[in-house]
Amino acid sequence: ELLEVASKGGGEDAILRHTQRNKKLFVRERLKLLLDDESFLELSPLAGLNMPYGDVPAAGCLTGIGKVCGVWCVFIANDATVKGGTIYPIGVKKQLRAQEIAMQNRLLSVHLVDSGGAFLPLQSELFPDKSHGGRVFYNEAIMSAMRIPQVAVVCGSCVAGGAYVPTMAEEAVIIDKIGTLFLAGPPLVRAATGEYVSPEDLGGAKLHSRVSGCSDHFASSEKEAYECIRNVISTLNYDPVPEEVIEHDSPLYSSDELLGLAPQDYRCTLPVKLILSRLMDGSRFQEFKANYGTTLVTGFGHVEGHLVGIVANNGELSHDASLKGSHFVQLCSQRSIPILFFQNTAPHTAEPTSISQAEAHSNRLKAQASMMAAVACAAVPKITIVIGGCYGSESYVMCGRSFSPNFLFLWPNARVALVDSRHFYTVSQAGDNDCTGDESELKYLREKLEEESSAFYSSARLWDDGVILPQNTRKV
Repeated sequence: ELLEVASKGGGEDAILRHTQRNKKLFVRERLKLLLDDESFLELSPLAGLNMPYGDVPAAGCLTGIGKVCGVWCVFIANDATVKGGTIYPIGVKKQLRAQEIAMQNRLLSVHLVDSGGAFLPLQSELFPDKSHGGRVFYNEAIMSAMRIPQVAVVCGSCVAGGAYVPTMAEEAVIIDKIGTLFLAGPPLVRAATGEYVSPEDLGGAKLHSRVSGCSDHFASSEKEAYECIRNVISTLNYDPVPEEVIEHDSPLYSSDELLGLAPQDYRCTLPVKLILSRLMDGSRFQEFKANYGTTLVTGFGHVEGHLVGIVANNGELSHDASLKGSHFVQLCSQRSIPILFFQNTAPHTAEPTSISQAEAHSNRLKAQASMMAAVACAAVPKITIVIGGCYGSESYVMCGRSFSPNFLFLWPNARVALVDSRHFYTVSQAGDNDCTGDESELKYLREKLEEESSAFYSSARLWDDGVILPQNTRKV
């Protein structure tokens, strides 16, 4: 339901104004004209959901990965039905994440620009710092130096800092009557000089194609523009390693059954092999150290024909499990095998109450530190799926967001937090009596933890690359 809401951008009225009054295509229709087929992985579609500043669905821009002329591309497309495509802080974060993916995977970038520029009341949150709006242009320059092509279509307003996006791209197309590009629009010209000028005369398609040279291609319609950009992409001579079509088996068990296997509570988690058997090709899994450190499952298998290493939580991350994980991750790195992490970490156990318990606790922490180092230094692609809980330091060991996996996705039941709110009362009551004195404060804190640990709270803030349905995990 939330994905359906996000897919409608600013809502039906806004889409109607956009398509009928302004004679423009909705952002998703634009993508359909560009893409080779419907295989499109949308990134963080719930970004901005239920956040402050009046809720910005889909963060005012759509990002994703798909193919154009057989070339894998990252798309960064403004959605003008959301507050005129105005850029909010979460929109900047979303664009920067898309550029990071493009650089890491050397993917061509396609910008569809239709934006009123930055939302000025929040300028301190989206302009001055190194991870704010200006970083988009810095990244464009760096990607150009890396020989990663970038192309753009000006299919609406392109104002202020946003004007640099198409002008820094390798080739840009501008659409007649609807594409405009200027640092300051007609209202500012009128305020500054008293002169009345139309958007078309100030920065329209004819001006930039014939006079300024800011645009490389003139298109009389949107359809023509996307045909043109497809032609541009076909002449970039950019086709990283052609993909092999690999024949593969489906799992022996239906992926639809993953809906019933998604762990809701760490206290009654199912054996993780039940989940793996519905994800791996032919349900085949070559387990590594099967009888040692059994609260972590490691081994090799194939997903859609691709060999991967699997690191999957199967209970508390014990000393032995951490040493096993460290060994296995180093093997994958040595053999250049990508790693899939299936994360369902348990919350911390009670603090040690004896010297022997303290020693065991210390040894477990040392082993976890060893695995953390192995994960951080493994020079292979890492993809993390949070299938249950993502709690505390164990989320680092299992390649959580702060350990920079290439991609991180959540199942809808996932929980991301320092502690589990359901575990919270136990922790508090075990301590000093003063901690439990104010029941209302504890209740408030527990409710806050509960709200902030949900998969949707996480995804709205772009701590991941999207909430995915369990049965779609193989496809994603």
